[in-house]
Parts: sequence; structure tokens; C-alpha cells
Amino acid sequence: MDKLDGQIERVVFRNEENGFCVLRVKVRGHKELVTVTGTTPTVNPGEWLAADGEWLTDPRHGKQFKAGGMRMSKPDTLEGIEKYLASDLVKGIGKEYAKRLVKTFGRDVFDVIENSSGKLLKVEGIGKQRKDNIKKAWDEQKNVRSIMSFLFSHGISTVRAFRIHKIYGEKAIELVQRDPYCLARDIRGIGFLIADQIAMKLGIAKDSDLRARAGLEFCLGELTASGHCAYVRNDLLSRSAELLDIDLLIIETALDYLVENKRLIQRADFKGRDLVYLPKLYFAEIELAKKLQSLKKDRHPCPDIDVEKALVWVQQKTGIELANAQRNALKKSVQSKVMVITGGPGVGKTTLVNSVLMVLKAKKMRVSLCAPTGRAAKRMAETTGMEAKTIHRLLQFNPGTGGFVHTAENPLQCDVLIVDESSMIDVVLASQLMDAVPLHAAVIIVGDSDQLPSVGPGKVLQDIISSKMIPVGHLNEVFRQAATSRIITNAHKINQGKAPEFPEEGENSDCYFVDADTPEKALSLIGKMVKKSVPQKFHFNPLEDIQILTPMQKGELGARNLNVTMQELLNPRGDEVERFGITYRTGDKVMQTENDYDKDVFNGDIGRIRSIDQDASELLVDFDGRKVVYDFRELDELVLSYAITIHKSQGSEYPCVIIPVHTQHFVLLQRSLIYTAITRAKKLVIIIGTKKALNLAITQADSRFRTTTLGERLKEYA
Repeated sequence: MDKLDGQIERVVFRNEENGFCVLRVKVRGHKELVTVTGTTPTVNPGEWLAADGEWLTDPRHGKQFKAGGMRMSKPDTLEGIEKYLASDLVKGIGKEYAKRLVKTFGRDVFDVIENSSGKLLKVEGIGKQRKDNIKKAWDEQKNVRSIMSFLFSHGISTVRAFRIHKIYGEKAIELVQRDPYCLARDIRGIGFLIADQIAMKLGIAKDSDLRARAGLEFCLGELTASGHCAYVRNDLLSRSAELLDIDLLIIETALDYLVENKRLIQRADFKGRDLVYLPKLYFAEIELAKKLQSLKKDRHPCPDIDVEKALVWVQQKTGIELANAQRNALKKSVQSKVMVITGGPGVGKTTLVNSVLMVLKAKKMRVSLCAPTGRAAKRMAETTGMEAKTIHRLLQFNPGTGGFVHTAENPLQCDVLIVDESSMIDVVLASQLMDAVPLHAAVIIVGDSDQLPSVGPGKVLQDIISSKMIPVGHLNEVFRQAATSRIITNAHKINQGKAPEFPEEGENSDCYFVDADTPEKALSLIGKMVKKSVPQKFHFNPLEDIQILTPMQKGELGARNLNVTMQELLNPRGDEVERFGITYRTGDKVMQTENDYDKDVFNGDIGRIRSIDQDASELLVDFDGRKVVYDFRELDELVLSYAITIHKSQGSEYPCVIIPVHTQHFVLLQRSLIYTAITRAKKLVIIIGTKKALNLAITQADSRFRTTTLGERLKEYA
């Protein structure tokens, strides 16, 4: 094999997933820079490269060196050191400070940063804060690079190295060697299969107890991720045995061990089934049921009032005559300590909530309003004229404890809590929220039980209603004004399993169906609509007002492909950075995909990228006026959001919604999915695809079954 060594001048391309890179290298004896291709866990400009391989002539790119093995070492020339420090390797340095550092310390600069960082204060412009930042970033990159090398040597993508370091710190490699399955439990984006690959490389046997236990926990975790709070023991055992391809007896022994060590909980339900729970879900259901029943028992904090007089007063003040169901619900809301208000679009949930608020405020009640997402809270604030917070911000995260500031020991300061969009709330968050409600307070839970259940485990709103343990105000009369909207009338038709009605050609409406018999045709039409026809005809801003809602992530009409297509159409140019297989560009619409308490941003928050700083390796996102900074290595928390899944749209409203519905989505097509999507639109809905797919969705009534026991618990603790 040929050998080559030289200084890396430029990293032309690097695939974060597999480590493949294209480098431009200054090699002695070559006038021009040499192109080198190969794979390596880490690479930075300025580093010294030693490679074994062969010279090839690429028909498009000419002569290049294809490396079989690559070894990197720190540069020892001043020029190389400066390039190395100016790369995004060490945050806080950049080109200007790299120049100053090399000028001050020469070849000793690495030793100074590592062992005598106090000397950095000699450099003009470096104060204590920047000195500490440089030292911290230097130590961090050393650890991250060692994790990357470890993962790479086991044939695993290195993109999660930063996240692994963030969770485990310096002990990362030691912890992974001891139990590689910890990666699947603790690191978002690393599933059981990747952890299993590392385990096999480390010599852990296929039928080992460690693997069986990890596989069981993974299987149950996957089931809870699809909404279950528990799973039938025998079904869980057979699924796990199939996944791991090992004997059922080994899996049974593993389950007994996990139950004995309280890592899983097994209990029989009222139907006599043996159910297996993750502990946090088991206790969340119990605590939620107990708290709701405790709250229910006491007297309402509102002083006694003449409800009939109050009704007359409210109707006079608002000029709105309440329907019978609204009047009954208003009575319950000042008499029942815990109650539910439910109903579809156009039935007056907002009018009722505002009427209840008028009565409570007249009686000097302290009322807190909350909703699961930022957009839902913002809308609640707009419709009530009062402050409304997301549940997470209401409870206030405490970084010291990793929990919330408001708990049973430190309850919320309110007499009445009103929770909107409650169909979205999973069992853990519902339990945490109710835990923080003071015992004297009343709770009003508002939501549409026909919408999709929460993304997280449970179906809290549906379980509370079906238990018949909590008073419920069902609103079902569509108001005259709302009945003129095809969005609302079609939503109700779909909910009843009937086909929606669309306008004849040339007729104006707020709900259209556009036929597209192939996914390719649908994709092309969506592009034309968003960029041109909808903004021209209806005067909507393509970026601010139009939201594409799709049933799934994958496929031609899935969120991923739609986002790439829309980005090219709506935001083709600008500063950009590519990470985790996504190109992020200034001006892009992006969505947060997990709760990040440090940044105070939460799963489903949508913002716009305002700037990308290549020197600092940082990107700035504006979430409704809140500016949040992301390190490039944290960008796996963000996805493009020109198109989002219907699940992710819950709790939000958009002026215009475009919904692709095609038979390629058939696995996910169900009534509650289409109903939820249509009810996200304020002014315009366009469904695009095939009538066959739409009719298929409308006839699939059962939102996929979830195993939950909250309803049973509510009866148990009554």
C-alpha cells in the first residue's frame, strides 16, 4: 500500500453517521493540495494526517488518494496549530484568538491550555470568563473525541458522542463497557439495536441475562412510546423472545429478576390479566387517581352563589345566550371540585370557559390557566385575556433536583386551575400537574376527547370521562355561526363516520379536497399551493400561516421528505450547517423534539432560525420572541417544521392547513387522525390525495388501542 502524510488544510465533506470524509491535504512534494478520501471518527483542519491506501484517478475529480487507514495527530507547525484552534473543535477561540494564542505561546499553546490555563490571561482580549470557557471546551472535546474513537472502533455512528458525554461525562467509556445497554436506556437517538451491536463486539453473549433484561426493558419502553401504560405479561415475554431470538425461559427469568429488583412492576388488573409496568407509569396512574379523588371530596372554594342569577348576569355582560349544555356545565363548574368540559369544534368551549372565568373573578377567586404546549397556552391567553402558561412553565423546572418547583409540598398559589387541550396530556405530566394543585383548589379539565390521545403514554382525558367518576359537561350543539364553516361541519361529519362535503368547482369554501392519484403528483401540487396558489388566492404568508400536516414521518408524503422539498422551495439560500442528516438554514422553520429544561424549550415548540455562527458553532432560534442558542452538536433536538406530523400539531392552530392523505399512509389512517388535522385550521383546510384513502381513514374508528388502568384506579380510590 502507498503511504501519505501531510497537513489537513480543509475538510470538504464529512458524513457524521459513518465517518466518511473528503479532505484537502498539503503533502510534501506536491504543488497542489491532494484530495484524500477515507473514514475516521474525528477530523479537523490543521491536524497532521498519516494514511495508508492507494492513488486513484476519479473520472470527475481527477487524481486522489483513497485511504484504507487514517491516523490523526495534533499539528506541530505554527500554521497547522492556528488552523486547528480556529476550527470548530474548541468553542470560544475562532480565527482571531487562534492567531493571538499562537503568537503568544507558539508550539507550547496546547500544553498551556491543558496544564496552565491561567497563562491564557496574558493574551489580549482573554478575560477570566473566556479563559474558563476555552479550558472547559478543550477538556470536553478531548472526552468527546475519545468517546467517538471508542464508538467508531465498534462500528457505531459517532454522531451521539456529544450527547453521551453530556449524560455520562468522563466515565462514559467505563459505563458503556460495563453495560452497553445503558445507551439504549439513557441516550436519545441510540436504540437497543445499536447498543446490542456494541454489546456483541464487547463479547456479551446472545443469551446472557444482561441482554435479556435490557431487551425486555427496551420492548416495554417501545410499547409505552406507542401509548401503553402497561402490557400483558405473556404478550411482553413472547415479543421480547422474538426480538432477541432467545429461549422464552431465559426471558421469563429476566422478567422475574427485573420485578424482584423493582425495575419493573407486575400487577393483576380487574380483568385478571397480569400486567407489567415501568415503575414511573404505575405510580403516575395511582398518584393521579388518588389526587383527583382527594380533590373531588372537599367543598368548592367559590363562595355560595345563586347560579341562576349568575347565569343571567353573565349573559347580560357578554350579550351571548348560553345553550342548555353550557348552562349546566357552568353550574357544575362552580359546584364540582373537579370537572371535565368536553366537545368538538364550534360547540362553545371557549365561550363557556370565559363565562366561568367571569363568575370566578367576580368572586375574587385566584385562577391559573395552563395548556400542554406553548401555542395552546398562547391561544388560551388570547381567548381569555388572562395569562396562560405551559404546564412545564407553570410547574417550573428545578435544575438542582431534576424535578419541578411546584409539588404537593410546595403547591401552586391558586383557587381554581383550568387546564386546556387536555387530550394531549400524558399520564406522567397529568400526575405531576395534579400533584401541585393545593387541596382546597378546584380543577376544570377542558379538551376534545375525540382527538388523538397524547403522544406520551396513557389516554388521560378519555379514561377520566369513561370512568364516570368525575362530573363531565358534554357540549355537543354546534352554534349557528360555526355551522357556516365547512371546516367545523366536516369535522363533525368525520367524527360520526360520515363522508365530508366539499364545494363544487368554482364554489368558495374553507375546506377543499384536491385529487392526486400518486404521491409524486400530490408532492408537486403541495409545492405549487404553498409557494404560489394559496398565498395568491387567500393572501396567506407561506412561512407564517401555512402548515402541512401529514400522518407520518417516512415516505414521499412523510414529514421528512416534505420538509426537504419545502425548504428548497421557500428558503433555498442562506447561511447553513448540516448535522444529523439535516441541512439547517437561516430563516428555516424548526421544531423542538424533546423537553430541554436547561433551554426552557419543550417538545413541539416551533420557531425560526435567526442566525448561524460558524465560528462559535452555534445557531440561534427565535421561539415566539424567546431567543434560544443551540450548539451545533445539539441540533438533533431540532427538525425542520414546514411539514409536521398530525400528532405533533395537537394543541396548535394555524390559519391554513394542508393535509396529504394517501394510501401509502394506510397503516396510520384513522378517524381521530383526520379529525385532529382538520380541527387545527382556523380559516382554510386543503386535503390532497385520494378519496379512497380519506374514506379508509373515516371508517377506521378505533384510535389504536392502549392498555391503561387509570379508569380502574379512579374507581379503586373513590
